[in-house]
Amino acid sequence: MNLELLESFGQNYPEEFDGSLDCISLAVTCSFNKYGTLLAVGCNDGRIVIWDFLTRGIAKIISAHVHPVCSISWSRNGHKILSASTDNNVCIWDLLSGDCEHKYRFPSPVLKNQFDPRNDLRFLVCPLRYAAVVVEIGGTHKCLPLENDGDLNIVASFDRRGKYIYTGNAKGRILVLNSETLEIQASFKITIGTSSVTAVKSIEFARRGEYVTRFWTVYDAKEVIACGKDGEPEPVQKLQDLVNKTTWKKCCFSGDGEYVCAGSARQHALYVWEKSVGNLVKILHGTKGEVLLDVVWHPVRPIIASISSGLVSVWAQNQVENWSAFAPDFKELDENVEYEERENEFDLADEDKSVDLSAEAKQDEEIEVDVTKVEPIAAFCSSDEEFEDENALQFLPMAPEVEDPEDGWASQDATNGQDMGTKEIDPLDNSSDPGPSKRKKVAHSHDITLHDAPVDEPHPLLQNKSNKEKQNISGKKNAGRPRK
Repeated sequence: MNLELLESFGQNYPEEFDGSLDCISLAVTCSFNKYGTLLAVGCNDGRIVIWDFLTRGIAKIISAHVHPVCSISWSRNGHKILSASTDNNVCIWDLLSGDCEHKYRFPSPVLKNQFDPRNDLRFLVCPLRYAAVVVEIGGTHKCLPLENDGDLNIVASFDRRGKYIYTGNAKGRILVLNSETLEIQASFKITIGTSSVTAVKSIEFARRGEYVTRFWTVYDAKEVIACGKDGEPEPVQKLQDLVNKTTWKKCCFSGDGEYVCAGSARQHALYVWEKSVGNLVKILHGTKGEVLLDVVWHPVRPIIASISSGLVSVWAQNQVENWSAFAPDFKELDENVEYEERENEFDLADEDKSVDLSAEAKQDEEIEVDVTKVEPIAAFCSSDEEFEDENALQFLPMAPEVEDPEDGWASQDATNGQDMGTKEIDPLDNSSDPGPSKRKKVAHSHDITLHDAPVDEPHPLLQNKSNKEKQNISGKKNAGRPRK
């Protein structure tokens, strides 16, 4: 697949609704793998649904948790998935087998988890009202240092290469930490307009370029580190909705880092800005009355996936067939036209053309074509890499569904199964007994101890659901025939 041919001229953002993905259960959060071929969706019943994004079909279903899944992260090679649920558990899953390799129990609710972009043996966890925690798989865990102001509403994220960890609190204070030593490399405070306090709700990084956004504001990461401690870096852009004063739920970068998408916290609406200019280029409106839960941008294509009302909505470009763009002399006909061919049009050798010795000499030259070398796709390689990861998992194997099987096909398949001593298993159903040859791995359980962590605090996702249910109950009580 040549990704360079997929790029349109001057427009790399979605324009319209392009269908939805129904996970049967209600979707809560989603995340693309590095190549954009697989989409992992966490549901409210604890399942993780893996979608093949090219065919828009379900490739695998993992019965991961009992409670709703609130955060999902892919490993760099795509073989593992890190998931967190509202019951304070963080698990690492093997995507091919569907087995849980490690299970970490936290004392307080987990808001976010993230794999190290360059190290699959380390991940970052953001507990509720507590310092962010870096966990070494099979080893120890460390809490990130806090600012002197003592604010515990912490959000954190690795940068795109895992060299630094950026943390922010509700008072607008940003810390940049070395991911290995956890020493503070840089710090600054965000101020927007006349407001002295600007809460940091999320930190997102672009896949291309050194840009980071903290809701409304885009910074150059190199400049932030160069300013050092208590610096004052100038933002590249300030993205705001000056008319409606919209509050944001989540934001994300496009694959090339040229566009920023922010989802509204009040309704299902996506705002797309051009980063270099700072102007609003598109507003994508979903169904009225829906509330946005999550939004992600495809790593290499102008496609956005958003979640509201339990469905994954896909937004893409309007593809118009324009064949004249491939051949300027191509003409589209409304009806069939009788065509008269020329006498020498389909001749192998044109007898009437003049002999050009120089042209024949050029044709006789032998050109060696290298058919063994595989050129790496630039969109899948970082700026410090020359080759793609050969062990990366881009697709999941799926068993074909036979609608009209031939006579004797089922009996033949059954005899083959008896001869091989295997049992026919549905590839999407992981609850069936795998048999003696494929035993599920026992997950390694770990208890994470956090001193003075808020143990009795409910997860914000469950708290929002309970508030909505109370509103619905009160609305039903008030409804009915008015009293006279």
